[in-house]
Order: sequence, then structure tokens, then C-alpha cells
Amino acid sequence: MTLNSAQTTDLAPGFRSGVALVTGAAQGIGAAVALALATRGLTVAAVDVQTDVLHAACARHAGLHAHVADLRDAAAIEALVEAVEREHGAIEYLVNVAGILRMAEATELSDEDWLQSFAVNTHGVFYTSRAVARRMRERRRGAIVTVGSNAAGTPRTRMAAYAASKAAATQFTRCLGLELAEHGIRCNLVSPGSTDTDMQRRFWGNGGGPEQVIAGSLASYRLGIPLGKIAQPEDVADAVLFLLSDAASHITLQDIVVDGGATLGQS
Repeated sequence: MTLNSAQTTDLAPGFRSGVALVTGAAQGIGAAVALALATRGLTVAAVDVQTDVLHAACARHAGLHAHVADLRDAAAIEALVEAVEREHGAIEYLVNVAGILRMAEATELSDEDWLQSFAVNTHGVFYTSRAVARRMRERRRGAIVTVGSNAAGTPRTRMAAYAASKAAATQFTRCLGLELAEHGIRCNLVSPGSTDTDMQRRFWGNGGGPEQVIAGSLASYRLGIPLGKIAQPEDVADAVLFLLSDAASHITLQDIVVDGGATLGQS
């Protein structure tokens, strides 16, 4: 799927009028999801802590509205959600994308790297989902998608903090979905593997590259990617949009793994 900021449509089939809130919307997968939703006619509250990058991303489409917030701050997130609903209307869709990656062997991880990984990847998902879900529950409608990682179910060397924090967010989203199902609210996950983002490209600075990721590495216990290509952010966005849409109206508590077969369907 190729998105063009010049493309504007009426509300796309399968989506209700209303507001989508997307975290981590300044770049990568979050930016792709936010733009895809705006292109389909939704009003998108694009949330990130990177002010300049976020505003640049939101300039791509009139339906994107920048909201700068730190997901590690529960009070700030509650205020954010209240402001979004006051300014734009009821939040019908929430997509948790924001995440950070701190790499080191588990025995060498600093306290700060461990705590910050959970502060953003887990606590941020909790704070945002809690604030939005309380309002969705009152209205008895809504859909939530958390972008996790295939590392949540598959051990990765030097990624203990990331994998553990993503695993926690994954199980939280499933529990949330179980509790909200009786209120007509669906909660699902999309778990990417290697995707061509700034986060992924940091791996390539040490002499590696996409070819090495695709081929895999016996030394780091990576099997490679059977489909023979790195995912694009839009590949992940497509799965997110499906789970948000009415096409997935009877799907909840599920996890779509978008990794080209890298985890052999075991995540």
C-alpha cells in the first residue's frame, strides 16, 4: 500500500465517523498508521513526544492533528485524552504504537534501560488504553490495536528489555479485550518483525543491512525471513487498519504477526 498525502477520500467503508488516536505517530509504523487513517477520512490525533518531527509528519495531511505528550506520565495522558475528545470528538479507535528499543545483553542492561523500556512500551500502553477504554466503555463501542513485536513470543539476544516489555503489553491488551468484550469493544494486536524504520536501521550501522536480516544469523539464533524481504511500515499499517475496521467486527483478543514468516508462525 502506497499512501499519497494528496489522496483524500470520504470516510472509507468499514470505518465509523469519529476520531482515531495514534501514539508514536511522528515516524515509522505510527506515522504510516496515522496517515492511512487520515487518508480514509478519519480525524487523527497523532501523539508523540518528538515535537518537530511530529508536526512535520502532520503537515502531510489535513486530517492529522499533532498532540505532544509523554506516554510515561499517567496524568499527562489523561489530560491528553480529555483534550482530544473536547477538541475533536469521541475517540472511536486507539492504536498504541509508541515504543523504544534499548539493546544489551541481559546481564549488562542498566537499571535505566530496563525501566525506560517498560515506562514507554508497557506503562504507556496501559495509561493510554485505560484512559481511552473508560470512555469507550461508556459509549459501548470502539476498537483498540496495540502494535507489539514478534519478540514478545520469541527470545532475542540483546533484546531482553524490549521483548519483556512487549510481552507485558501483549498480555495486557488481551486481558483488556476480555474485560471490554461485553461492552462491544474489540482489542487486538499486530506484532511486526523486522520493518524498515529508523529503529531497524540502527541495526544496520555495524556493517549489516537488510540482506543480513533476511538471511538470518546462526550466531544470534535468528532464522531469517522466509518471504525474502523486510516489511515496510505500510505492511504493518494494513494489518492495523483491518483489525480496526468493521471487516474484523467479530475478531478480538487476536494477534496478527507481520514478520514474513521469521518466527515460523510461533509468536
